Amino acid sequence: MAQANITADTSIHYEESDRHWKDFFGFSTDHKVIGIQYLVTSFIFYLIGGAMAGIVRTELATPDADIVAPEMYNSLFTVHGTIMIFLWIVPAGAGFANYLIPLMIGARDMAFPKLNAVAFWLIPPGGLLLLASFLIEAPQAGWTSYPPLSLVSGKVGEEIWILSILLLGTSSILGAVNFSVTIFKMRIPSMGLNDMPLMCWAMIAASALILLSTPVLAAALILLSFDLLAGTNFFNPTGGGDPVVYQHLFWFYSHPAVYIMILPFFGLISDILPVHARKPIFGYQAIAYSSLAISFLGLIVWAHHMFTSGTPGWLRMFFMITTMIIAVPTGIKVFGWLATIWGGKLRLNSAMLFAMGFIATFVIGGVTGIMVASVPFDIHVHDTYFVVAHFHYVLFGGAVFGIFAAIYHWFPKMTGRMMNETWGRVHFVLTLIGANLTFMPMHVLGLQGMPRRVAMYDPRFTDLNVVCTIGTYILAVSTFPFIINAVWSWFKGPKAPGNPWDALTLEWMTSSPPPIENFYGTPVLRTGPYDYGTKKTLAIRARLKEMAGSAPPRAKEVGVPLSEAQSSSLLGESEDSE
Repeated sequence: MAQANITADTSIHYEESDRHWKDFFGFSTDHKVIGIQYLVTSFIFYLIGGAMAGIVRTELATPDADIVAPEMYNSLFTVHGTIMIFLWIVPAGAGFANYLIPLMIGARDMAFPKLNAVAFWLIPPGGLLLLASFLIEAPQAGWTSYPPLSLVSGKVGEEIWILSILLLGTSSILGAVNFSVTIFKMRIPSMGLNDMPLMCWAMIAASALILLSTPVLAAALILLSFDLLAGTNFFNPTGGGDPVVYQHLFWFYSHPAVYIMILPFFGLISDILPVHARKPIFGYQAIAYSSLAISFLGLIVWAHHMFTSGTPGWLRMFFMITTMIIAVPTGIKVFGWLATIWGGKLRLNSAMLFAMGFIATFVIGGVTGIMVASVPFDIHVHDTYFVVAHFHYVLFGGAVFGIFAAIYHWFPKMTGRMMNETWGRVHFVLTLIGANLTFMPMHVLGLQGMPRRVAMYDPRFTDLNVVCTIGTYILAVSTFPFIINAVWSWFKGPKAPGNPWDALTLEWMTSSPPPIENFYGTPVLRTGPYDYGTKKTLAIRARLKEMAGSAPPRAKEVGVPLSEAQSSSLLGESEDSE
């Protein structure tokens, strides 16, 4: 039973004096400030990583190395991949979780506010350290940093890369501890686990993966650092080391990292679709528990990245089977989302369009994931552009579409302003066209045998590479309407009501933006977070109407008086109740 007596539009409004713009540039322990700091910082790094992608694709428009030197090309795709994973998608997911989870569970803040701030402030130095490597010697061994290549391609750049990832990994671990404790210990008393929004379930699963797998990556990078600086031979084959051990350690983290990146956006999409379809989420428990299944299975699929690394046949079979099985809980989510949309009263605003685009593009990445899970097919396309296409459909089609859907949906809550829907739709159309034009032809390039991570290639691949480059330019252009829309709306956009979408989860039951401690009382659960138009909601609505007309104002500890909440979607005559 999840809904609050505290409603969207109350007589108690957010005081602008409670928050100053300078607060966003300093050390704050308010989870909402930290969440916005995460999102803005990660988006800046997205622009930097995207600029590097633009240079890489410009280079690949022709078969020869005529834009940048091959060494610089290697550094650009190495740092591009590192930025997009560790400084864009992972921090963006943490940013939404920071902002939303305390609000969704009725808490005043995160469990450890100072630790939360420390987790964020490890990110800017980690990112600046990585970018500063271009002033000295940038890493060139790819974001995987496989030895022996990483041991011979430039020790200084490689060591800077390792230090940067250790800082960012530490931030991720601190955040995971905070999210876990907050969700399990800070919920209001009347909210059980099965009453939580699905974003909370997704963060439980992602946090478990972070805590179990990130220390393994840290261990691998520290050992690699010893090989670089102290002359040890953990992974150096010339001294008796085994580079395949590094691959096992690296992928034990880095495949779960895919789910660490995507799980938060699974949760966000699960919270966006019911609101704009005006329907209850289909299969709440199946979607919630499938996140836990993904978390568990994600820890036993890592060696499918190593089918060509001398992995014995019996082990190949095991990891092929587990990799295919992990598609089952993911498929449960997809079918739940589609069933939620089916027959709904869809509002095709920017948030809903990006959420539906998320499903469409992520499913393409999922289907190709099943393909590369098959040993014979994977051996054929390993280290080709087919893998690049699959990876980008999962992470750009999944995470980036999810990020934009969440921004358009929760922007009014964060800023108290509405975004412009026309420019939001322009942004969506350009992003959808650009993404598919960039990444779809890469499947064909991979099947034809074009290797990844090369600046010079066979001229027969030129035409499709030109198409990919044009798609990249469209993606670059697509960011401009979004940036203009977001900045203009933040300062000049129309004022947002407390609950512009008539949503039922707790974060919409306070002012927009929320006060410093989120609620002016203790929220009380009244309906389910996705109970749109159900008989239970209709009965509660009728009872609350009756109480609003006759009962005295309620005590502060149970929320604002009902007499001050007449504009709540819970009390009004709503068309979604049919």
